[in-house]
Amino acid sequence: MTVTPDLLRSRIAACRLCAPRFAATATGHAPRPVPWFGPAPRILVCGQAPGLRVHKAGRPFFDPSGDRLRSWMGIDSETFYDLSRVSVLPMAFCFPGYDDAGADLPPPALCAETWHRAVLAALGPVPLTLLIGGYAQRWHLGAAARRGVTATVRGWRAHAPQVFPLPHPSWRNTAWLKRNPWFEADLLPVLRQRVAEVLA
Repeated sequence: MTVTPDLLRSRIAACRLCAPRFAATATGHAPRPVPWFGPAPRILVCGQAPGLRVHKAGRPFFDPSGDRLRSWMGIDSETFYDLSRVSVLPMAFCFPGYDDAGADLPPPALCAETWHRAVLAALGPVPLTLLIGGYAQRWHLGAAARRGVTATVRGWRAHAPQVFPLPHPSWRNTAWLKRNPWFEADLLPVLRQRVAEVLA
């Protein structure tokens, strides 16, 4: 029997499976899951994991990366945070912390193993899914993503119009965008048109 999105959100918000792991990181923080999904969304955004700003705010993509992602999609914040339109399913619902060098730690695999399939089942068919970054692309596309993010995103036509693989919208990827002008010239106009279609 499929669990409802509301019940799943409550269960995920209460999850503390990774408490010992997070306590041992350089940030030494407690879990704060950020579940953000509702029934029958039009768009599903599958990303990596919340950053520190999202951890503090309790809202996904509540940072410059989110601003860039919404620009890529051609929508405003009100639309993005409307649960009847957009749901977010990261590979980990909590901020994983930083290592001793201040770099982001990877999303714990335990989170996706515990929650991912249940959330997908609860949401049902979604017209448009965005796969942001390597972790999400490898989980959802499997062997089709084995050559890395650049090759996967470059091959976006093989997955459109239901699925669009994207690089992470972090400002750290500004150099990547400059090296790959085809992304903004070719992919983004089609993505924005598809977003507009499914939200109409």
